[in-house]
Amino acid sequence: MADLTFEQAMQQLEEIVVQLEQGELPLEQALEKFEKAVSLSRISQNKLQQAEQKVSKLLQQQGGEAEEALVPFDNQPDNQEDDA
Repeated sequence: MADLTFEQAMQQLEEIVVQLEQGELPLEQALEKFEKAVSLSRISQNKLQQAEQKVSKLLQQQGGEAEEALVPFDNQPDNQEDDA
């Protein structure tokens, strides 16, 4: 499973989530799907970290400051105007 691309892992993860949300799987099968989903989630996270490290390394090689150039997505300001 580790040889999956990020996109393949995410697609499989989304399919499992849909199956689990339907609530029609027997308990044992639901647990197996959940275990696979956790594994796919870890694979996806590792692939994202590897990509971030590559980008950071490339930015450093270009003389840029990776710390300033890469901002975690969670820290992005919320640009939605729902509160207005």
